[in-house]
Amino acid sequence: MDQPNAIIHQPVRLKIMAALRALPQGEQLEFVRLKAIVGTTEGNLGAHITTLEEAGYVAVEKDFVGKRPRTRVALTKEGRRAFEDYVSDLRAIIDATRTE
Repeated sequence: MDQPNAIIHQPVRLKIMAALRALPQGEQLEFVRLKAIVGTTEGNLGAHITTLEEAGYVAVEKDFVGKRPRTRVALTKEGRRAFEDYVSDLRAIIDATRTE
């Protein structure tokens, strides 16, 4: 049996992916809100978002509201599929342990 997706499996990235997956497809979550949900520092969250972005799992949009910068993150179609595959892999692991 294959191992779960190593990019998603890291705890902070798993929380990010789960939070974004809970949104309707294409909807974005502001960085500040995501930081509160995940419960990590800005630097740590930023690094994990970059890893997910490089994997093609999230899209990051930066703009301004007035003079204040705003960063928003959304799950891509590829990210949604990868997360669903990840959950399926975990279910398969659980099912395999039940039959042993």
